[in-house]
Amino acid sequence: MHNAAQEAELIDRIYECAVVPELWPQVLDDVAKMTGSRGGLLFSARKSLYWTASETVRDVFAEYVNDGWFTRCSRRVCLYSRSEPSFFVEQDFWTEEELDANPIYRDFFRPRGLGWSAGTGLAVPTGDNIVFSVEREYGGGPIQPEQVAWLNSLRPHLARSAFVTARLRLQRAQGASEALTALALPAVLLDGNGAAIEANPLARDLGDLIVWGANNRILLADKRANEMLHGALAAIEVTAETATRSFPVRDADGKAAMVAHLIPIKRSAHDILGTSYALLMLTPVAAERRPSSDLVKSLFDLTPSEARVAGAIATGKTLEEIASDGNVAITTVRSQLRRVLEKTGCTRQAEVAALLANIAIGPASEA
Repeated sequence: MHNAAQEAELIDRIYECAVVPELWPQVLDDVAKMTGSRGGLLFSARKSLYWTASETVRDVFAEYVNDGWFTRCSRRVCLYSRSEPSFFVEQDFWTEEELDANPIYRDFFRPRGLGWSAGTGLAVPTGDNIVFSVEREYGGGPIQPEQVAWLNSLRPHLARSAFVTARLRLQRAQGASEALTALALPAVLLDGNGAAIEANPLARDLGDLIVWGANNRILLADKRANEMLHGALAAIEVTAETATRSFPVRDADGKAAMVAHLIPIKRSAHDILGTSYALLMLTPVAAERRPSSDLVKSLFDLTPSEARVAGAIATGKTLEEIASDGNVAITTVRSQLRRVLEKTGCTRQAEVAALLANIAIGPASEA
């Protein structure tokens, strides 16, 4: 469908959008074209709704928002009802007859030439709710599984970049200091060696988790998290699935206290964030109530199959039971477990169960 060079460039542009949000429409348009769709959308809601879209569908979705169709549409509810970190299509939720009778599709999308989509919802512990979708002409037919799989390969990059954009309320910051302040989360700009170029006060207050070493080099007190951070920095140009850029940071008691996200600084983002190589941003977790394991799975970029394995482990199932339930080979489940261990920074199966069963997402930030 697309060659490696095209995908690498697209991923660079996705990260560029993190702090240059006016570039999202063109990136969304290109993602849509690669799936045979008319256009793409990004919705973000915390206290207020912010959104952007390809020029090709902007007028349609301005009407969708301004005339109240957005509040009546059940699509985002359906997206958030599914635990897998994945893009979904209409057939995942409705039969053909149900779609024909759905007033949003019957009275809004289809009269405007649309009617097929692939979308994903991202619920972030800070209270940010993000939705991506690509919108296809009704005459073009449903979006196909191989196109959904390709969107899923982009999903971790879209998620990290959109999270930064959402915190900035889809507004371009005037400089690094303003950007770090607007994020309202612990954040540090790093060079390629892991030295801090600039940090906001929230990050400097994390003395129990962040160690400021010689030459302002950042070290995480959690040894495993520190290895993952510097490994991710060393591999920041790698866009393959093996590049883990979101991982837990544990406190002195071994419990996850933060989730670290490493966002590469690409292309014109340097105009705002200077010579920095990457943005390290941390989101809080708290051991106060029953966990939202689905959200943890999403934070750690687990594929749907990896998420299934992680969720089953959290309920106490053996690998043999997981293989039997999924009708897959035990070797496949073991391979998926290895990826879960890598992405969560765990070394044993029991640690994965503890991570998913003993932490909860803290209260949503009002920032």
